[in-house]
Amino acid sequence: MTVLKELAETYGREIRVSHDIGADQTSRRTAAGVGVVTDPDGSLPHEALVEFGGLPRVGVRLYPEDDALIDVEGVECPDIPRDDVPAFLRSLFDGLAYVKARRFLPGYFLIVPLPGDRTHKEYVPMIALTPWLSGRVR
Repeated sequence: MTVLKELAETYGREIRVSHDIGADQTSRRTAAGVGVVTDPDGSLPHEALVEFGGLPRVGVRLYPEDDALIDVEGVECPDIPRDDVPAFLRSLFDGLAYVKARRFLPGYFLIVPLPGDRTHKEYVPMIALTPWLSGRVR
């Protein structure tokens, strides 16, 4: 959370944070039962949703299992390792992320460069292309 707040300050973006604490509140623990707050091992799961203002519209859901779901302009990027979240956001905010268009079997993919010559690639339905995404088509 501290790193995400620092990123928001660095890039001059508003940030809104909400927390879900307890097994009965977190999204991946729906089978926990009513009133069950702790996991079977006695731990208290904590999930956070962070929304950044400005363009692109970005939301980050941090899960207790050390991964995250990042939503970029309505395109969901699941299973991002928690340690890669800051680099993912820097790529977006620095303008390094782009949308790759495919001609045969038309389709679009959001490509987000990560450190170590890695990239995250996510399919983007044509009807989901927002003006921000359309402006980054290569």
